[in-house]
Amino acid sequence: MTTPIPLPRTLDAADAAALEALYRRGTPENTLRAWERDLAYISAWKAAAFAAPLAWPETEAVALRFVLDHAEDLHDRPGPAQAAAQALIAAGLRRSLACPAPATLDRRIASWRAFHRMKNLASPFEAPLIAQARGRARRAAARPRAPKSENPITREVLEAMLATCDHSHRGLRDRAALMLGWASGGRRRSEIVALNRDDIDDGDFTETGLLRIRLLQTKTTGPETAPRLPLKGRAARAVMRWIAAARIAEGPLFRPVSQADRPLPRRLSPDGLAILLRHRLELAGYPPGFASAHGLRAGFLTQAALDGAPLQAAMQLSLHRSASQAQSYYRDVDIAKNPATDLLED
Repeated sequence: MTTPIPLPRTLDAADAAALEALYRRGTPENTLRAWERDLAYISAWKAAAFAAPLAWPETEAVALRFVLDHAEDLHDRPGPAQAAAQALIAAGLRRSLACPAPATLDRRIASWRAFHRMKNLASPFEAPLIAQARGRARRAAARPRAPKSENPITREVLEAMLATCDHSHRGLRDRAALMLGWASGGRRRSEIVALNRDDIDDGDFTETGLLRIRLLQTKTTGPETAPRLPLKGRAARAVMRWIAAARIAEGPLFRPVSQADRPLPRRLSPDGLAILLRHRLELAGYPPGFASAHGLRAGFLTQAALDGAPLQAAMQLSLHRSASQAQSYYRDVDIAKNPATDLLED
């Protein structure tokens, strides 16, 4: 990340550097990347709309204009908002003149507010008028929830993918990553690739076949509350086979594998995991674009619903903070497949 994190003007250079380092250490990489993208977008929009750089604190008039410019489709709306949007499209920061998804607007505003907090300044988005405008813009642009993965990777799909994994280093790694990601609660790709060898507690493995997976950073937890999730059975054995075969004593758990089938010392990237997953799906006979890496998370919760697992039990592993969000996967299951429909059957 090359864009410096905004810091309070009252700090001297040494304190500013220390605080910036603290933010970087205490903030997930995905969040830092999102802040970088959002800061670039917000800065470019302000330049296009007002021919001026960002101000700290920003004015309520600018904040309101930002909300209004992103609250409607601009295809047939010639004027300043459309002109600013076209400048962003030309810069590669916006895809089209269509109204952005409410979640996208919310994320960019959240980033803008975060920059104000880092500078110890009040955000204009706290003003009642701006909050009211945001609520109305959200309702006006409401659209059906789009799944992050076209299809969930349910048990049947996962088994087909695992069947393509041989006993090479690449096959052992892919099997371990897929099984750990799915069976430990549907882990996000950033969580899977962030694991180190010392995050895998195998103290009881020989006796019980159980591993404990420590997640130092997730979207809902941090190092101070790092969960230790159980991994058992085939998934635990797959992880230990990979560790033994790759001779991983320390450092990253999942690593790239060379063309000569040698594990490399560096960490597998989130994009590398996405490529791994797409490759296994294609080998298993699924069409391109069948599922994304988020399909592991969606598939775990979907399978839990199909198997009749209580929502709270599934959430203990998935680490969802919101029951309503986790419940959405349960609602997506065909009601005819709900185990509760068979209560009177033999």
